[in-house]
Amino acid sequence: MKKLLHKRLLIPLVAVAIFFGGTAFKSEFFEIAKQIEIFTTVFKELNMNYVDDTNPGDLMDTAIKSMLNDLDPYTNYYNEQDVEASRINNSGDYTGIGANVLTLKDKLVIVEPYQGYAADKAGLKAGDEIIKVDNVVVADFKEDAGNLLQGGAGSEVTVTYVRQGKTKTATIKREAVEINAVPHFSMIDDETGYIVLRKFTRKASSETISAVRALKNQGAKQLILDLRGNPGGLLTEAVNVTNIFVPKNQLVVTTKSKVKKYNKTYYTQKDAVDTEIPVVVLIDGSSASASEIVAGALQDLDRAVVIGARSFGKGLVQRPKPLVYGTQIKVTISRYYTPSGRCIQALDYWNRDENGKATRVKRENYNAFKTKKGRTVYDGGGIQPDLELEASNRVRLPVPFYLKI
Repeated sequence: MKKLLHKRLLIPLVAVAIFFGGTAFKSEFFEIAKQIEIFTTVFKELNMNYVDDTNPGDLMDTAIKSMLNDLDPYTNYYNEQDVEASRINNSGDYTGIGANVLTLKDKLVIVEPYQGYAADKAGLKAGDEIIKVDNVVVADFKEDAGNLLQGGAGSEVTVTYVRQGKTKTATIKREAVEINAVPHFSMIDDETGYIVLRKFTRKASSETISAVRALKNQGAKQLILDLRGNPGGLLTEAVNVTNIFVPKNQLVVTTKSKVKKYNKTYYTQKDAVDTEIPVVVLIDGSSASASEIVAGALQDLDRAVVIGARSFGKGLVQRPKPLVYGTQIKVTISRYYTPSGRCIQALDYWNRDENGKATRVKRENYNAFKTKKGRTVYDGGGIQPDLELEASNRVRLPVPFYLKI
């Protein structure tokens, strides 16, 4: 009996010894365990004793998201519904009404009905404000009201919307929607091909390659790659898009972290589609993340001229980490650096002002770096265009005359 008791006592002690690395006591582990125990106790007591009924799921969602608010805005917690929405966002496929929709507190705003899909066929237009989905008033719906528009292919949904002060209704038959990463490409004159890359989904590079080849077959001798308003997406697709214009085994981006396994270098893996055709990349203040990797890499390698307005300045990399019960956390794990060695992160989320807002890197603190051909570029403030133009949504820009580097 004594031997059995001794063994039972010994096992947890051995586990603790292994966990804390032998005799080296890791105070950070103890602190983490302590804070988890405090939180668990508070959460249990609150749910068991609060005067009104509580919803444990809602309380936990609020607690986790409030905790993450003190970090950067890209470290986020996803419940089961959020995980599915994220999957759809990266794949570019979903079943719904076929429109880009902005969710506000009291309405859903149609940003863009995708041509030929359900919303477009039902007559919805950009700017329409949906105030009711079936019998649910958007202003009264506490979750993401955009989810109300999704459903099984072939099912119908009735929306009440406001257009120029007039209230209208439309019944829309949901359908499977494939969102193109490249929604448009065309020849804008006899020699210039124009490609819009909306987002870096899993199809971004394959669709861009198809557009490049199609335009070259139509006689394109120079290309414009429009990344304005592109918020980013998959880092690997940013590397693949860069690979379209630069040869195999070229460094595109490096990530650096306090965790060694996240320190990675990303090189082009395939033969380029065209290493000679002149390229212009258009960016603006909404071009971020993967867009900045492509623009920064092509600029550093002197492979393209970057034109437009200074980009957003997001030099941080996130990785999704699966949690229990189908939940997930997306964690900022590293910063990324373009081939010249610059990190273009513009906002400092770790040193905030007196109002708790992230501070912007000061221009006088920018560091200078050199492109492949010796031109000077700077870190810390997004991608500075080679030629700055007033931000514009127009396609017609005086671009082709600035192609030679």
